[in-house]
Amino acid sequence: MLGRRVAVTGIGVVAPAGIGKEAFWSGLLSPAPNGFRQIEDWDPSPYFDNPKEARRSDRVSQFTLAAAAEALEQAGEISADPARRGTFVGTGVGGIGTLEEQIEVRLSKGERRVSPFLVPMMMANAPAATISMRYGWQGPCENTVTACAAGTHAIGNAARMVADGRCDVVMAGGAEAPFTPTAVAGFGNMTALSNSGDSRPFDANRDGFVMAEGAGILVLEAWELAKARGATILGEVLGSASTADAHHITAPLPGGVGAVTCMQLAMDDAGITPDQVRHINAHGTSTDKNDAAEAEAVAKVFGTDDSGPLVTSTKGITGHALGAAGALEAVAVLLAMQHGKVPPTAGLTERDPELPAINIVEGGPADWEPGPALSNSFGFGGHNGTLVLGPA
Repeated sequence: MLGRRVAVTGIGVVAPAGIGKEAFWSGLLSPAPNGFRQIEDWDPSPYFDNPKEARRSDRVSQFTLAAAAEALEQAGEISADPARRGTFVGTGVGGIGTLEEQIEVRLSKGERRVSPFLVPMMMANAPAATISMRYGWQGPCENTVTACAAGTHAIGNAARMVADGRCDVVMAGGAEAPFTPTAVAGFGNMTALSNSGDSRPFDANRDGFVMAEGAGILVLEAWELAKARGATILGEVLGSASTADAHHITAPLPGGVGAVTCMQLAMDDAGITPDQVRHINAHGTSTDKNDAAEAEAVAKVFGTDDSGPLVTSTKGITGHALGAAGALEAVAVLLAMQHGKVPPTAGLTERDPELPAINIVEGGPADWEPGPALSNSFGFGGHNGTLVLGPA
């Protein structure tokens, strides 16, 4: 990535697999659960000054604030000019929970009973705005809405703000709270969801994705400034890329052509070659067409022998958190670097023989010497995103 080096100095995560990065890592090494991946007994109160403030934030903003709090605590004291501190949070559907709830209020009680907080709670930019206002970060406050690639695109875009010198530090990631009756029905009726409730990436018996929710936030900081203040550097954003399939509203381009281009452009941006990549956190949704296209793309770029990068899909554990997925997976890659292990592709018990023989981690975690790693995200609408992350 041209310009300044971009360090990761803070990591925060809220997910059904675990709230907080250590719990999340433990969850990634656990047996695959069944059913929707929702955060049970969620309590937003620790992150708000009073209950009223929490009630005026949609669940998606609550998750974001919790993840940001953890990330900033780890990053430590940041003295950058507030005007050079940015926020960039992606989402797929924003505050859809508030929207559906208030539609029901209107239909049952009339227009005058609709909450005046409907609009600020449902806005897709609300998660980014929430953490910006909470911490007084006055630089660019933006969001990306690119379906399931939103979290990846947000981190890539935020890293460019730091590399280009517009910001010295940016909180970046993705958040999603998509569980409403209508949203679940819509995904179900388009036959995208798993009937079994099992997320089985690259498995011969995969039957769709399992919906999830959560948030992941990274603190991205100019490397030299992080070093100067004595921050612990956790990793580095080496590059990123974004492409479009320009093919179909939901189906990926056959053969993974768009994904091939995206991964290659991201490596070009990072200044590395395929033989230097040691790990890929795949999009791996457990749908028939996505997994086939991505496996073909990986095979075309990296080959099909065991010396290729270790490939895993953490969606066997996390499920598919839509716009938050890429952020959760970036967190997973950084934690894999810190722990020296790549989590297995949970839920994979019988590899699909029709897929290319890429180097998928299965059965248990794989030891590795951390190096450049890709994190892939592919969204409805043909949005492709790839991050290149490196160890500290």
